[in-house]
Amino acid sequence: MRYFLDTEFNGFCGDLISIALVPEDDGHAPFYAAIACQDPTPWVAEHIIPVLDVEPVTHSRLADQFADYLGDDPDPVLVADWPEDIALAARLLVIGPGLMKPVRNIHFDLVDAELVSSGEGSAVPHNAYHDALRLRADVLAYEKRIAT
Repeated sequence: MRYFLDTEFNGFCGDLISIALVPEDDGHAPFYAAIACQDPTPWVAEHIIPVLDVEPVTHSRLADQFADYLGDDPDPVLVADWPEDIALAARLLVIGPGLMKPVRNIHFDLVDAELVSSGEGSAVPHNAYHDALRLRADVLAYEKRIAT
């Protein structure tokens, strides 16, 4: 199944703060979780932290939850519109030197945000869950347009 991915992170190439996966199929629950950000940049403190809307967990707990969420899908595809989202999601699967969570056959799809964007913003900008919902809506609308 495809999951639309968004993350929030602490500054340019910074540490993960929150991650969301919104499944293409409305019948499946989304995934949304956050990690406490100990030293947020001023922009992050103003724009991201206030809209997290979820209690932060430890990094290892988030990694467990993320892997468990994807664990039953034999061929997950994570769709993102920014490379760092993919990098942060992939890093969650790494648990030690030569070790990773048991999520196999995972695929990543980087879409051109300018191509698929409706131009509308997320309902809650800089909230990974709402941004992933917007990405799903934009990609599905784009695919519908090009199919007709």
